[in-house]
Order: sequence, then C-alpha cells, then structure tokens
Amino acid sequence: MRMLHTMIRVGDLQRSIHFYTDVLGMKLLRTQDNPEFKYTLAYLGYDSNPEQAELELTWNYGVSSYEMGTAYGHIAIGTEDIVAMCNRIREKGGKITREPGPVKGGTIVIAFLEDPDGYRIELIET
Repeated sequence: MRMLHTMIRVGDLQRSIHFYTDVLGMKLLRTQDNPEFKYTLAYLGYDSNPEQAELELTWNYGVSSYEMGTAYGHIAIGTEDIVAMCNRIREKGGKITREPGPVKGGTIVIAFLEDPDGYRIELIET
C-alpha cells in the first residue's frame, strides 16, 4: 500500500490553485468538474502518482469558507533550503506563521505557513 493523496476543501479554487502552484511551486496535475454533484476537484503536487502523493483541492459550488475545527494538523513539505523557501513564499505574498528554527526538543529545522483558507503547512528542512 501507499499514500495516494490528501484532500482539503477550499473556498476559492482558483485562489488556492494559484497559491499552491505559484507560492509553493507545485504543478496542477489535473482537474475534474462534476456539475451534477456541484463540486470541482483539482489535483496538485510536485510529481504525480505513483512517484509522489498528491494534494486534492475540493471546491463545493457556492461554499466560500469552512470551519477549520480542532482535528486538522498540517500538511508537511520537505525542502533543502528552508530559509530560501520562506523568503520565496513571502515574496509571493504567502504568510509565514513560524520562522525557520529547530523543532521543540530536537534539531530538525521547521517553519510554518498558512494557505489562503487558513490550512497550516509545515516546511521541514531535508
């Protein structure tokens, strides 16, 4: 078995596609519109299955926001130069919520940012 994708619901599909492609450098892999059931899917990633897991964005017609709840944690993305990545994210208008630094109780360097819907994304220096 292997991980295929993670799905999150978004309030503005084009805004989210722009964020994940322009700010985080992912590729839009494919979209699927389902007007009969009133939703559109967009799959993004740095590579497609089976090489890497994908991120599925789900936009439900007419829904512009969701309550985050307390169960959601974050999406994690590895990067070789976390400082440069944070600078790039800021230059593209992204919101860094935790500057790069060691994880509490460890030496791995992490940072956090938020996407336009408020989903937390962890950067981990690899």
